[in-house]
Amino acid sequence: MRAHRRTHRRSERVEYLLPDHAASAGRARRLTSAFLARPRQRMAPVHAEQIDDATLIVSELVANATQHGRGGCRLRLRVTDEQMIVEVCDDSPARPRLRPPAPDAESGRGLAMVRCLAERFDVTPVTGGGKRVRAILAIYR
Repeated sequence: MRAHRRTHRRSERVEYLLPDHAASAGRARRLTSAFLARPRQRMAPVHAEQIDDATLIVSELVANATQHGRGGCRLRLRVTDEQMIVEVCDDSPARPRLRPPAPDAESGRGLAMVRCLAERFDVTPVTGGGKRVRAILAIYR
């Protein structure tokens, strides 16, 4: 007789609805920092540098969603022992595009930064319209 042992991944998640305002990116940064910095039972803490990376990614994705989307966005954060997952959903079907910024441009570099910081980055359509932009960051101990 063979016993099956189930492995349970420890994780915590949170979800926020953010309005279609420029200030939402700042609010998302504060919410992300607070969520990732809080102590977790039976989980190692997330290091400050990793919180900074996740906060930068959240800021860029929420700013893009509120600038190019229609009607705000949904921010989902999940942390496990191995990774942090950032998801931003909005109702615009337009996919974010990586474009080379002009040397004197004040914007256009955010998505390139997100792709450099994330271990994995993807965009998927959402049933009913819109999209989900997801960045996964590895947690290093």
